[in-house]
Amino acid sequence: MSELPKTYDPHPIETQWYARWLAAGYFHADATSAKPPYAIVIPPPNVTGVLHMGHALNNTLQDILVRWRRMAGDEVLWMPGMDHAGIATQNVVERQLAAEGSDRHALGRDAFIERVWQWKEEKGGAILGQLQRLGASCDWQRARFTMDEGLSKAVREVFVRLYEEGLIYKANYLVNWCPRCHTALSDLEVEHEEVKGAFYHLLYRVDSTGETVEIATTRPETLLGDTAVAVHPDDPRYTHLHGAHVILPLLGRRIPVIVDGYVALNFGTGVLKVTPGHDPNDFLLGRTHHLEEISIFDLDAKVNANGGPYAGLDRFAARERIVADLQASGELIQIDEHLHQVGHCYRCHTMVEPMLSDQWFVRMEPLAKEALGAVRDGRTRFVPRHWENTYFEWLENIRDWCISRQIWWGHRIPAWYDEAGNCFVA
Repeated sequence: MSELPKTYDPHPIETQWYARWLAAGYFHADATSAKPPYAIVIPPPNVTGVLHMGHALNNTLQDILVRWRRMAGDEVLWMPGMDHAGIATQNVVERQLAAEGSDRHALGRDAFIERVWQWKEEKGGAILGQLQRLGASCDWQRARFTMDEGLSKAVREVFVRLYEEGLIYKANYLVNWCPRCHTALSDLEVEHEEVKGAFYHLLYRVDSTGETVEIATTRPETLLGDTAVAVHPDDPRYTHLHGAHVILPLLGRRIPVIVDGYVALNFGTGVLKVTPGHDPNDFLLGRTHHLEEISIFDLDAKVNANGGPYAGLDRFAARERIVADLQASGELIQIDEHLHQVGHCYRCHTMVEPMLSDQWFVRMEPLAKEALGAVRDGRTRFVPRHWENTYFEWLENIRDWCISRQIWWGHRIPAWYDEAGNCFVA
Protein backbone atom coordinates (compact mmCIF):
# COMPACT_ATOMS: atom_id res chain seq x y z
CA MET A 1 0.00 0.00 0.00
CA SER A 2 1.41 3.39 -1.02
CA GLU A 3 2.08 5.96 1.65
CA LEU A 4 -0.59 8.66 2.04
CA PRO A 5 0.84 11.99 0.80
CA LYS A 6 1.44 14.54 3.54
CA THR A 7 0.11 17.37 1.35
CA TYR A 8 -2.74 17.39 -1.14
CA ASP A 9 -1.63 17.35 -4.78
CA PRO A 10 -4.56 18.58 -6.88
CA HIS A 11 -3.05 17.85 -10.28
CA PRO A 12 -3.74 14.10 -10.63
CA ILE A 13 -7.19 14.43 -9.03
CA GLU A 14 -8.27 17.36 -11.23
CA THR A 15 -6.88 15.73 -14.37
CA GLN A 16 -8.65 12.44 -13.64
CA TRP A 17 -12.04 14.00 -12.91
CA TYR A 18 -11.90 16.44 -15.82
CA ALA A 19 -11.18 13.57 -18.21
CA ARG A 20 -14.21 11.68 -16.83
CA TRP A 21 -16.46 14.74 -17.26
CA LEU A 22 -15.35 15.13 -20.88
CA ALA A 23 -15.80 11.43 -21.65
CA ALA A 24 -19.32 11.49 -20.20
CA GLY A 25 -20.26 14.54 -22.32
CA TYR A 26 -21.42 16.53 -19.30
CA PHE A 27 -20.47 19.86 -20.90
CA HIS A 28 -22.11 19.23 -24.28
CA ALA A 29 -25.37 21.09 -24.94
CA ASP A 30 -28.19 19.21 -26.67
CA ALA A 31 -29.82 21.46 -29.29
CA THR A 32 -32.95 19.24 -29.30
CA SER A 33 -33.46 19.38 -25.51
CA ALA A 34 -36.81 20.49 -24.10
CA LYS A 35 -35.12 21.93 -21.00
CA PRO A 36 -34.98 25.72 -20.52
CA PRO A 37 -31.92 27.03 -22.39
CA TYR A 38 -29.09 28.93 -20.70
CA ALA A 39 -26.14 30.10 -22.80
CA ILE A 40 -22.98 32.12 -22.35
CA VAL A 41 -20.60 32.95 -25.19
CA ILE A 42 -17.15 33.17 -23.65
CA PRO A 43 -15.46 36.55 -24.20
CA PRO A 44 -12.84 35.01 -26.50
CA PRO A 45 -9.28 35.52 -25.28
CA ASN A 46 -6.84 37.00 -27.79
CA VAL A 47 -4.25 34.69 -29.30
CA THR A 48 -1.57 37.26 -28.47
CA GLY A 49 -0.13 35.13 -25.67
CA VAL A 50 -1.36 33.08 -22.73
CA LEU A 51 -4.08 33.61 -20.14
CA HIS A 52 -3.46 35.79 -17.09
CA MET A 53 -5.14 36.24 -13.70
CA GLY A 54 -7.86 38.42 -15.19
CA HIS A 55 -8.89 35.61 -17.51
CA ALA A 56 -8.83 33.15 -14.59
CA LEU A 57 -11.17 35.35 -12.54
CA ASN A 58 -13.56 36.08 -15.40
CA ASN A 59 -13.82 32.46 -16.51
CA THR A 60 -14.27 31.24 -12.94
CA LEU A 61 -17.30 33.53 -12.58
CA GLN A 62 -18.76 32.20 -15.83
CA ASP A 63 -18.10 28.61 -14.75
CA ILE A 64 -19.94 29.24 -11.48
CA LEU A 65 -22.98 30.48 -13.41
CA VAL A 66 -23.11 27.64 -15.94
CA ARG A 67 -22.58 24.90 -13.34
CA TRP A 68 -25.32 26.44 -11.18
CA ARG A 69 -27.75 26.49 -14.13
CA ARG A 70 -26.93 22.85 -14.98
CA MET A 71 -27.76 21.87 -11.40
CA ALA A 72 -30.98 23.88 -11.70
CA GLY A 73 -32.04 21.71 -14.66
CA ASP A 74 -31.33 24.00 -17.62
CA GLU A 75 -29.81 22.92 -20.94
CA VAL A 76 -26.57 24.86 -20.68
CA LEU A 77 -24.22 25.97 -23.44
CA TRP A 78 -20.96 27.66 -22.53
CA MET A 79 -19.53 28.44 -25.95
CA PRO A 80 -15.71 28.63 -26.03
CA GLY A 81 -13.53 30.35 -28.59
CA MET A 82 -10.52 32.51 -29.32
CA ASP A 83 -10.16 35.94 -30.91
CA HIS A 84 -7.74 36.56 -33.80
CA ALA A 85 -7.22 40.09 -32.35
CA GLY A 86 -6.12 41.67 -35.62
CA ILE A 87 -3.87 44.58 -34.75
CA ALA A 88 -2.76 43.12 -31.42
CA THR A 89 -1.62 39.79 -32.86
CA GLN A 90 -0.01 41.46 -35.87
CA ASN A 91 2.02 43.66 -33.51
CA VAL A 92 3.18 40.65 -31.47
CA VAL A 93 4.39 38.80 -34.57
CA GLU A 94 5.99 41.97 -35.94
CA ARG A 95 7.98 42.34 -32.72
CA GLN A 96 9.06 38.71 -33.10
CA LEU A 97 10.24 39.44 -36.65
CA ALA A 98 12.04 42.60 -35.53
CA ALA A 99 14.02 40.53 -33.01
CA GLU A 100 15.08 38.37 -35.97
CA GLY A 101 16.16 41.42 -37.96
CA SER A 102 13.22 41.26 -40.35
CA ASP A 103 9.75 42.77 -40.83
CA ARG A 104 6.44 41.93 -42.50
CA HIS A 105 7.29 43.89 -45.66
CA ALA A 106 10.44 41.80 -46.16
CA LEU A 107 8.34 38.62 -45.82
CA GLY A 108 5.48 39.77 -48.01
CA ARG A 109 1.78 39.46 -47.22
CA ASP A 110 1.25 35.73 -47.83
CA ALA A 111 4.34 34.63 -45.89
CA PHE A 112 3.51 37.00 -43.04
CA ILE A 113 -0.05 35.65 -42.77
CA GLU A 114 1.35 32.11 -42.68
CA ARG A 115 3.67 33.18 -39.86
CA VAL A 116 0.72 34.55 -37.88
CA TRP A 117 -1.21 31.30 -38.38
CA GLN A 118 1.80 29.45 -36.94
CA TRP A 119 1.68 31.76 -33.93
CA LYS A 120 -2.04 31.11 -33.54
CA GLU A 121 -1.59 27.33 -33.59
CA GLU A 122 1.08 27.57 -30.91
CA LYS A 123 -0.68 30.00 -28.58
CA GLY A 124 -4.22 28.83 -29.31
CA GLY A 125 -3.46 25.33 -28.10
CA ALA A 126 -1.88 26.70 -24.94
CA ILE A 127 -4.93 28.87 -24.22
CA LEU A 128 -7.39 25.98 -24.60
CA GLY A 129 -5.16 23.85 -22.38
CA GLN A 130 -5.12 26.56 -19.71
CA LEU A 131 -8.92 26.83 -19.76
CA GLN A 132 -9.24 23.08 -19.36
CA ARG A 133 -6.73 23.03 -16.50
CA LEU A 134 -8.90 25.66 -14.80
CA GLY A 135 -11.74 23.14 -15.05
CA ALA A 136 -13.83 25.29 -17.39
CA SER A 137 -16.99 23.37 -18.29
CA CYS A 138 -17.20 24.63 -21.88
CA ASP A 139 -18.77 22.70 -24.74
CA TRP A 140 -15.43 21.99 -26.42
CA GLN A 141 -17.09 20.38 -29.44
CA ARG A 142 -18.31 23.86 -30.36
CA ALA A 143 -14.97 25.70 -29.89
CA ARG A 144 -14.49 28.41 -32.51
CA PHE A 145 -11.79 30.80 -33.71
CA THR A 146 -12.88 34.18 -35.08
CA MET A 147 -11.03 33.55 -38.37
CA ASP A 148 -12.68 30.14 -38.95
CA GLU A 149 -14.19 29.97 -42.42
CA GLY A 150 -17.76 29.83 -41.09
CA LEU A 151 -17.27 32.99 -39.05
CA SER A 152 -15.40 34.74 -41.88
CA LYS A 153 -18.35 33.99 -44.15
CA ALA A 154 -20.73 35.40 -41.53
CA VAL A 155 -18.66 38.60 -41.30
CA ARG A 156 -18.82 39.07 -45.08
CA GLU A 157 -22.55 38.33 -45.14
CA VAL A 158 -23.35 40.84 -42.39
CA PHE A 159 -21.11 43.49 -43.95
CA VAL A 160 -22.95 43.22 -47.28
CA ARG A 161 -26.37 43.29 -45.59
CA LEU A 162 -25.53 46.38 -43.53
CA TYR A 163 -24.06 48.08 -46.59
CA GLU A 164 -27.22 47.40 -48.59
CA GLU A 165 -29.32 48.78 -45.71
CA GLY A 166 -27.25 51.98 -45.66
CA LEU A 167 -25.79 51.21 -42.24
CA ILE A 168 -22.23 50.81 -43.54
CA TYR A 169 -20.65 53.54 -45.63
CA LYS A 170 -17.25 54.78 -46.76
CA ALA A 171 -16.28 58.40 -46.15
CA ASN A 172 -13.38 60.79 -45.79
CA TYR A 173 -13.68 61.45 -42.09
CA LEU A 174 -11.51 62.29 -39.12
CA VAL A 175 -10.21 59.08 -37.54
CA ASN A 176 -7.79 58.01 -34.82
CA TRP A 177 -4.57 57.24 -36.70
CA CYS A 178 -1.64 55.30 -35.22
CA PRO A 179 1.56 56.46 -36.96
CA ARG A 180 3.45 53.40 -35.75
CA CYS A 181 0.89 50.71 -36.66
CA HIS A 182 -0.15 52.63 -39.80
CA THR A 183 -3.84 52.00 -39.25
CA ALA A 184 -7.04 53.70 -38.20
CA LEU A 185 -8.35 52.82 -34.74
CA SER A 186 -11.86 52.81 -33.31
CA ASP A 187 -12.59 55.04 -30.31
CA LEU A 188 -12.47 51.95 -28.07
CA GLU A 189 -8.93 51.16 -29.25
CA VAL A 190 -7.63 54.51 -28.00
CA GLU A 191 -6.41 54.70 -24.40
CA HIS A 192 -6.32 58.17 -22.86
CA GLU A 193 -3.38 58.93 -20.61
CA GLU A 194 -2.65 62.02 -18.55
CA VAL A 195 0.32 63.82 -20.08
CA LYS A 196 2.37 66.80 -18.91
CA GLY A 197 1.92 69.36 -21.63
CA ALA A 198 1.60 73.11 -22.00
CA PHE A 199 -0.76 75.85 -23.07
CA TYR A 200 0.91 78.03 -25.69
CA HIS A 201 -0.57 81.54 -25.94
CA LEU A 202 -0.34 82.79 -29.52
CA LEU A 203 -1.17 86.11 -31.18
CA TYR A 204 -3.17 86.18 -34.41
CA ARG A 205 -3.30 89.58 -36.16
CA VAL A 206 -6.69 90.88 -37.37
CA ASP A 207 -6.32 91.67 -41.06
CA SER A 208 -8.51 94.78 -41.20
CA THR A 209 -7.46 96.56 -37.99
CA GLY A 210 -3.97 95.30 -37.18
CA GLU A 211 -5.00 94.42 -33.61
CA THR A 212 -4.15 90.97 -32.23
CA VAL A 213 -6.27 88.30 -30.58
CA GLU A 214 -4.81 85.83 -28.11
CA ILE A 215 -5.40 82.11 -28.64
CA ALA A 216 -4.25 79.32 -26.30
CA THR A 217 -3.48 75.85 -27.67
CA THR A 218 -1.78 72.66 -26.50
CA ARG A 219 -0.66 71.86 -30.06
CA PRO A 220 1.00 74.87 -31.71
CA GLU A 221 2.21 72.71 -34.62
CA THR A 222 -1.37 72.29 -35.84
CA LEU A 223 -1.65 76.00 -36.64
CA LEU A 224 -0.23 74.93 -40.02
CA GLY A 225 -3.68 73.45 -40.72
CA ASP A 226 -5.84 76.22 -39.22
CA THR A 227 -8.64 77.33 -41.54
CA ALA A 228 -10.53 79.65 -39.14
CA VAL A 229 -10.70 81.07 -35.65
CA ALA A 230 -13.98 80.93 -33.74
CA VAL A 231 -15.69 83.17 -31.16
CA HIS A 232 -18.95 82.82 -29.25
CA PRO A 233 -21.86 84.86 -30.69
CA ASP A 234 -22.66 86.35 -27.26
CA ASP A 235 -19.11 87.31 -26.29
CA PRO A 236 -19.06 91.14 -26.23
CA ARG A 237 -15.25 91.20 -26.44
CA TYR A 238 -15.30 89.99 -30.02
CA THR A 239 -18.56 91.25 -31.52
CA HIS A 240 -16.57 93.63 -33.73
CA LEU A 241 -14.69 90.67 -35.22
CA HIS A 242 -17.76 88.90 -36.63
CA GLY A 243 -17.07 88.41 -40.33
CA ALA A 244 -13.46 89.58 -40.04
CA HIS A 245 -10.28 87.71 -41.01
CA VAL A 246 -7.01 87.06 -39.21
CA ILE A 247 -3.52 86.33 -40.49
CA LEU A 248 -2.09 82.93 -39.61
CA PRO A 249 1.24 83.24 -37.73
CA LEU A 250 4.38 82.11 -39.59
CA LEU A 251 2.57 81.14 -42.80
CA GLY A 252 0.76 84.45 -43.38
CA ARG A 253 -2.40 82.77 -44.66
CA ARG A 254 -5.67 84.76 -44.33
CA ILE A 255 -8.44 82.83 -42.51
CA PRO A 256 -11.97 83.83 -41.42
CA VAL A 257 -13.39 84.52 -37.97
CA ILE A 258 -16.48 82.32 -37.51
CA VAL A 259 -19.19 82.59 -34.86
CA ASP A 260 -20.38 79.45 -33.05
CA GLY A 261 -21.98 78.61 -29.70
CA TYR A 262 -19.53 75.72 -29.27
CA VAL A 263 -16.83 78.16 -28.10
CA ALA A 264 -16.66 78.30 -24.29
CA LEU A 265 -17.24 81.81 -22.95
CA ASN A 266 -15.41 81.20 -19.69
CA PHE A 267 -12.46 79.08 -20.82
CA GLY A 268 -9.15 80.36 -22.11
CA THR A 269 -9.27 83.59 -24.07
CA GLY A 270 -12.64 82.96 -25.70
CA VAL A 271 -11.02 82.64 -29.13
CA LEU A 272 -10.53 79.16 -30.57
CA LYS A 273 -8.21 78.14 -33.40
CA VAL A 274 -10.02 75.76 -35.75
CA THR A 275 -8.05 72.90 -37.36
CA PRO A 276 -10.65 70.66 -39.04
CA GLY A 277 -8.01 68.24 -40.33
CA HIS A 278 -6.58 67.35 -36.91
CA ASP A 279 -9.14 67.77 -34.13
CA PRO A 280 -12.50 65.97 -33.74
CA ASN A 281 -14.39 69.00 -32.44
CA ASP A 282 -12.81 71.31 -35.00
CA PHE A 283 -13.73 68.81 -37.69
CA LEU A 284 -17.42 69.07 -36.75
CA LEU A 285 -17.14 72.87 -36.62
CA GLY A 286 -15.55 72.82 -40.05
CA ARG A 287 -18.32 70.70 -41.52
CA THR A 288 -20.94 73.04 -40.01
CA HIS A 289 -19.27 76.15 -41.45
CA HIS A 290 -18.02 74.55 -44.69
CA LEU A 291 -14.38 75.22 -43.88
CA GLU A 292 -11.43 73.91 -45.85
CA GLU A 293 -9.95 70.72 -44.36
CA ILE A 294 -6.15 70.76 -44.53
CA SER A 295 -4.16 67.68 -43.57
CA ILE A 296 -0.64 68.63 -42.49
CA PHE A 297 0.79 65.19 -41.61
CA ASP A 298 1.63 62.12 -43.66
CA LEU A 299 0.94 58.58 -42.46
CA ASP A 300 4.12 58.63 -40.34
CA ALA A 301 2.97 61.86 -38.61
CA LYS A 302 5.63 63.89 -40.39
CA VAL A 303 4.70 67.32 -41.73
CA ASN A 304 3.71 67.13 -45.40
CA ALA A 305 3.93 69.75 -48.15
CA ASN A 306 1.01 71.70 -46.64
CA GLY A 307 3.35 72.61 -43.79
CA GLY A 308 5.52 74.84 -45.97
CA PRO A 309 8.99 75.34 -44.45
CA TYR A 310 8.31 72.65 -41.82
CA ALA A 311 7.71 69.85 -44.34
CA GLY A 312 9.56 66.64 -43.50
CA LEU A 313 9.76 67.26 -39.75
CA ASP A 314 8.33 64.78 -37.26
CA ARG A 315 5.31 66.27 -35.46
CA PHE A 316 7.22 66.71 -32.19
CA ALA A 317 10.27 68.20 -33.91
CA ALA A 318 7.89 70.50 -35.80
CA ARG A 319 6.41 71.65 -32.50
CA GLU A 320 9.84 72.59 -31.13
CA ARG A 321 10.78 74.46 -34.30
CA ILE A 322 7.43 76.27 -34.54
CA VAL A 323 7.58 77.29 -30.87
CA ALA A 324 11.09 78.70 -31.42
CA ASP A 325 9.97 80.57 -34.55
CA LEU A 326 6.88 81.98 -32.79
CA GLN A 327 9.04 83.19 -29.92
CA ALA A 328 11.43 84.82 -32.37
CA SER A 329 8.56 86.58 -34.17
CA GLY A 330 6.92 87.74 -30.94
CA GLU A 331 3.74 85.77 -31.69
CA LEU A 332 4.18 83.41 -28.71
CA ILE A 333 3.66 85.44 -25.55
CA GLN A 334 3.23 82.86 -22.78
CA ILE A 335 3.65 79.15 -22.00
CA ASP A 336 1.78 77.56 -19.08
CA GLU A 337 2.23 74.01 -17.80
CA HIS A 338 -0.90 71.94 -18.38
CA LEU A 339 -1.95 68.37 -17.54
CA HIS A 340 -4.30 66.92 -20.14
CA GLN A 341 -5.61 63.62 -21.49
CA VAL A 342 -3.97 62.43 -24.71
CA GLY A 343 -5.05 59.42 -26.77
CA HIS A 344 -2.58 56.57 -27.34
CA CYS A 345 -2.75 53.38 -29.41
CA TYR A 346 -3.94 50.58 -27.13
CA ARG A 347 -1.34 48.18 -28.54
CA CYS A 348 1.90 50.10 -29.16
CA HIS A 349 1.13 53.15 -26.95
CA THR A 350 2.12 55.64 -29.66
CA MET A 351 0.30 58.97 -29.41
CA VAL A 352 -2.68 58.82 -31.74
CA GLU A 353 -3.02 61.49 -34.43
CA PRO A 354 -6.51 62.62 -35.49
CA MET A 355 -6.31 62.54 -39.29
CA LEU A 356 -8.57 62.74 -42.31
CA SER A 357 -8.78 59.39 -44.03
CA ASP A 358 -11.00 57.38 -46.36
CA GLN A 359 -12.40 54.67 -44.09
CA TRP A 360 -15.44 52.42 -43.64
CA PHE A 361 -17.92 53.23 -40.88
CA VAL A 362 -21.00 51.71 -39.25
CA ARG A 363 -23.85 54.20 -38.79
CA MET A 364 -24.45 53.79 -35.06
CA GLU A 365 -27.45 56.00 -34.21
CA PRO A 366 -30.21 53.63 -35.48
CA LEU A 367 -28.46 50.61 -33.94
CA ALA A 368 -27.96 52.39 -30.62
CA LYS A 369 -31.63 53.39 -30.59
CA GLU A 370 -32.70 49.73 -30.85
CA ALA A 371 -30.19 48.65 -28.20
CA LEU A 372 -31.35 51.36 -25.79
CA GLY A 373 -34.97 50.33 -26.30
CA ALA A 374 -34.20 46.69 -25.49
CA VAL A 375 -32.95 47.66 -22.02
CA ARG A 376 -35.58 50.30 -21.31
CA ASP A 377 -38.48 47.94 -22.06
CA GLY A 378 -36.96 45.07 -20.05
CA ARG A 379 -36.04 42.67 -22.87
CA THR A 380 -32.40 42.93 -21.78
CA ARG A 381 -31.43 43.18 -18.09
CA PHE A 382 -28.19 44.23 -16.44
CA VAL A 383 -27.04 42.51 -13.26
CA PRO A 384 -26.39 44.54 -11.16
CA ARG A 385 -28.84 47.07 -12.55
CA HIS A 386 -26.75 50.20 -11.91
CA TRP A 387 -24.61 49.28 -14.95
CA GLU A 388 -27.55 50.43 -17.07
CA ASN A 389 -26.40 54.01 -16.46
CA THR A 390 -22.99 53.33 -17.99
CA TYR A 391 -24.67 51.62 -20.94
CA PHE A 392 -27.06 54.54 -21.50
CA GLU A 393 -24.25 57.10 -21.26
CA TRP A 394 -22.22 55.23 -23.85
CA LEU A 395 -25.00 54.65 -26.38
CA GLU A 396 -26.58 58.09 -26.03
CA ASN A 397 -23.26 59.73 -26.96
CA ILE A 398 -21.97 57.22 -29.48
CA ARG A 399 -20.27 58.19 -32.72
CA ASP A 400 -20.19 56.25 -35.98
CA TRP A 401 -17.81 53.31 -35.65
CA CYS A 402 -14.71 53.14 -37.85
CA ILE A 403 -14.36 49.46 -38.77
CA SER A 404 -11.61 49.47 -41.41
CA ARG A 405 -8.00 48.76 -40.48
CA GLN A 406 -4.84 49.08 -42.57
CA ILE A 407 -3.37 45.76 -41.43
CA TRP A 408 -2.73 42.35 -43.02
CA TRP A 409 -4.03 39.97 -40.34
CA GLY A 410 -7.79 39.80 -39.98
CA HIS A 411 -11.05 39.83 -41.91
CA ARG A 412 -10.90 41.58 -45.27
CA ILE A 413 -13.63 44.02 -46.26
CA PRO A 414 -15.61 42.56 -49.21
CA ALA A 415 -15.27 45.71 -51.33
CA TRP A 416 -13.85 45.60 -54.85
CA TYR A 417 -12.73 48.41 -57.16
CA ASP A 418 -12.56 48.62 -60.94
CA GLU A 419 -9.92 50.55 -62.88
CA ALA A 420 -12.06 53.69 -62.73
CA GLY A 421 -12.19 53.52 -58.93
CA ASN A 422 -15.84 52.45 -58.70
CA CYS A 423 -16.58 50.40 -55.58
CA PHE A 424 -18.56 47.15 -55.54
CA VAL A 425 -19.53 45.43 -52.30
CA ALA A 426 -20.38 41.74 -52.61
